[in-house]
Amino acid sequence: MKISLRIASYNIHKGFSYFNRHMVIHELRDQLQALQADIVFLQEVQGRHTGHAQRWRNWPPVSQHEFLAEHEWENHVYGKNAIYGAGHHGNAILSRYPVVASENLDISAHAFESRGLLHAQIVVPHLIEPVHLMCVHLSLFEQSRRRQLVMLRQRVQESVPTDARLIVAGDFNDWRGNAGRYFAAAAGLQEVFVSVYGQTAKSFPAHFPLLSLDRIYVRGWQVMDAQVLRANGSRRRSDHAVLTATLMTS
Repeated sequence: MKISLRIASYNIHKGFSYFNRHMVIHELRDQLQALQADIVFLQEVQGRHTGHAQRWRNWPPVSQHEFLAEHEWENHVYGKNAIYGAGHHGNAILSRYPVVASENLDISAHAFESRGLLHAQIVVPHLIEPVHLMCVHLSLFEQSRRRQLVMLRQRVQESVPTDARLIVAGDFNDWRGNAGRYFAAAAGLQEVFVSVYGQTAKSFPAHFPLLSLDRIYVRGWQVMDAQVLRANGSRRRSDHAVLTATLMTS
């Protein structure tokens, strides 16, 4: 039996629009739930912020990943990366399937950026072994990204069996395209847009994408489809576009 998964990756910009002019977490929830994805990889997820909760009338009473997952994804994990007086933010994974293990790793390359690698395993019906998921948000600085790509590659090599199915997604800030050279090739992964279109997807800024910052890498899957989704009124959404892909077992 062939199994298919629909996945999405999205930097939600802490639930704010471009230039932080509007709080749009409710619109983001509608947008994400309309995708009907089985697994969602999220970056810049606000776990808590007391100042925003006081300022914005409809600020969710729970963490953003719980709010976004409500009634759609029963299983979710959050990795707290950046911690400050008012709260914290990080990465999250939402899943329709049970999460049987998760770990958040600190991959910060310097003191001025807090970055994490959220590694989870899910059990998908009719698949014997768990599927490994990794959600990342890499540095704005190239030298730091190279170090983080080495850490990511080491995590794959040390913690994911070579025959296990793997999905790695997130905001790589990889406008120079180094991830394919420093990480994917060495780890035996393929990028979904490269598989379908021969090049990575432009995803930033959302209203007129010029830079290829976001990625979805897979191993052990056949890529059936990959899309960049720019919703109408994207200036009132995140500054990144949503990446989606449909995967199938071979």
